[in-house]
Amino acid sequence: MASTKPAGRASVDYTDRLYWSGIIKMSLSKFFILGMLQKRPMHGYEIAREVESATQGCCAPTEGSLYPALREFEQGGYVTAHTETVAGRGRKVYSLTDKGHKAFDVAVEAWLEVAEHIVRQKQEPAPR
Repeated sequence: MASTKPAGRASVDYTDRLYWSGIIKMSLSKFFILGMLQKRPMHGYEIAREVESATQGCCAPTEGSLYPALREFEQGGYVTAHTETVAGRGRKVYSLTDKGHKAFDVAVEAWLEVAEHIVRQKQEPAPR
């Protein structure tokens, strides 16, 4: 009898907290990047540091996730970037556009709605 499991793929352990934590953090990363840029324009390393600080280390975007997200935001018109020279080195400073501010407002509404449903699910007694 043939296996129904795809070859070469390990099955996901949905009881593993690290799995869920990774999925949630990956999803929240873009949310927190926009949130930090709500405060003021920042360069990439500063954004990563501010996200990590604001989330008390829960969400710490890496270069591999931060810069692709910033490029995506820039291409979509959610952020603009300009280069500043500091101590002889150029660095890109990102600023939210009006569209970026709106995107963050919409993201906040969506996350609050999801959080409300999660709290409600947790509070409802499970049928036995």
